[in-house]
Amino acid sequence: MSKTIILQAGGGYHNVTIGTRAANAPNAGEITVRLYANSLNYHDFAVVSGMWGPSEPRIPMADGAGEVVAVGEGVTEFNVGDAVVSTFFPTWQSGEPQVEGFATVPGDGIDGYARELVTASVASFTRAPTGWSHIESSTLTTAALTAWRSLMADDHLKPGDTVLVQGTGGVSMFALQFAKLAGATVIATSSSDAKLEKLRALGADHLINYKSTPQWGPLAREISGGRGVDHIVEVGGPATLEQSMLAARVGGHISVIGILTGLAGDFPLVTALIKQLRLQGVLVGNRAQQQAMIQAIDANGLRPVIDQVFAVEDIVQAFQYQETNQHVGKICLQI
Repeated sequence: MSKTIILQAGGGYHNVTIGTRAANAPNAGEITVRLYANSLNYHDFAVVSGMWGPSEPRIPMADGAGEVVAVGEGVTEFNVGDAVVSTFFPTWQSGEPQVEGFATVPGDGIDGYARELVTASVASFTRAPTGWSHIESSTLTTAALTAWRSLMADDHLKPGDTVLVQGTGGVSMFALQFAKLAGATVIATSSSDAKLEKLRALGADHLINYKSTPQWGPLAREISGGRGVDHIVEVGGPATLEQSMLAARVGGHISVIGILTGLAGDFPLVTALIKQLRLQGVLVGNRAQQQAMIQAIDANGLRPVIDQVFAVEDIVQAFQYQETNQHVGKICLQI
């Protein structure tokens, strides 16, 4: 039996309990993993807080990292002792998007990784970056892969391109780091001058305080030499999309990722048409993209930005801290 966080049906912080669950011995094509860390994402918050609460009891958290402790018959990709990290879509191995919604996502449609032991298919994990701690590796599954797919798979970012990132959450921080690795110029926005300075320290080339400059789209275009931004990592949603579209170059690419400002809003269709923009909805990525990302991380020595680490038993406090929006980078849980 292993220590397990269990979210009762409907979700909500009052429905978070600590219990135990058994982990079966691995069957053919499966591995058993001793989990040591999770990281928080907005999607996990939506499930645990009750915004998108589960219809039945559920183990939360999509991001899990740990060590293989047993392998089933026929498993050749992993050995006992390997450090591994979970995949967001275990059924989406490679290629074009093949999934709709969250029915197969750990921590939502199926049980997740806020527990000590799990037995799952080989496809549910990839190897972790060489030399990373389990805490560090746990940041990759959702936030890092979303940023990687947005820049490297959907838009093939190249040196000299301009990228705009919004805020200091996990996706934006990884997007900043990946963009700099690729030789891109990065414009970063935040409502906090103190956070902007942290973004500068991580390599952001230009900073915009969107609180003091609410119409920041034209300013971002001006910063890019009047041409407009090549790629925008849009995590805000309805309240920021128009400014992103104004910032973008003709034919620019906007990765539509977040819903931090709501689920619906007015869509500036004329701007999209005149500028011939490419808006791509992004829901994390596939296993092959995660493997490519980890290869790149191993080659470049990148390390994640981690804000705070909580004990897994303090999962509610961790999500309450996430709600304050004070964090820069990832919030993690230690199991």
